[in-house]
Amino acid sequence: MTTHATEEAISKRDGVLVGPLRTPRNLAATQRGSIHDDATAQRLGFRGGTVAGSIHMEQFPPLLVAAFGPRWFETGSLSTYFRNATTDGEPVRAFVRKPRGDADEQVDVWMERDDGTLVLEGTASVGAPAAPSMLRRKLAEPRDAGEQRMLGHLAPGQRIPAVRVRLTEREAAPRLAAITEPMDWYTGASPWGGPVVNPGLVVHMMVQAQPGMDLGRARAVGLYGAIEVRHIAGPVFAEHDYEVDGVVHAVGQTPKTEYVWFETTMREPGGEEVASMLMMLRFMKASSPLWRE
Repeated sequence: MTTHATEEAISKRDGVLVGPLRTPRNLAATQRGSIHDDATAQRLGFRGGTVAGSIHMEQFPPLLVAAFGPRWFETGSLSTYFRNATTDGEPVRAFVRKPRGDADEQVDVWMERDDGTLVLEGTASVGAPAAPSMLRRKLAEPRDAGEQRMLGHLAPGQRIPAVRVRLTEREAAPRLAAITEPMDWYTGASPWGGPVVNPGLVVHMMVQAQPGMDLGRARAVGLYGAIEVRHIAGPVFAEHDYEVDGVVHAVGQTPKTEYVWFETTMREPGGEEVASMLMMLRFMKASSPLWRE
């Protein structure tokens, strides 16, 4: 299933599965003008170019398979709310609370820097637990959209048109070459046949629908605020055609950002739902001329 190093590195502590300390890379550091670029990030008050939250999600699957078994890739979810950004190569560790063993169950997950700073918190599940996920609870919180200068063209209920997506081996290779937790199932045979897609690359596939929201109108630096990946009838396979469409759920603002909550669904072409993604994207007011005009 995994490399021997990964299997041996998972430990148990007070009812928690503890992953090894890893140093994920900022693979988008060359994207000038983005939150991953050192100069841009520091100008906006960050310590440096940030590691994408979807890369942090890739650190959890070995722990989730240890907690729930292979069926996590079939009906499992990982719901993450990002608290503190990390920079290239900064050591972090993933934690998953051990489940009781129920058929449909949800547990807490989190990630910390080596100094104990909370990087993300959330939930993971398998099946259809009764309790809402971390991000479903966040989405349900009351909010006032307030003044929307960057995202005023978006409204709850707005549809995101369908696009065709396919994760090719060539496209996945750079991410899989740098992944902190390699699994044999990502590149070769799996219990379901061919290679399956990890949650970070599921995000990569899902965000290909984002142009349908015309987010370039924000004229601002964006960053992931929260991401949930849910397998409905998984796993998601590499080298396979899917359709992704979506809907806007909410818009709002904080003193420093405007944000949008949206959900995308991945389907077999014209057919069965395979996976979904719930995301909150933030856009920095300080980076947009719309907040300086």
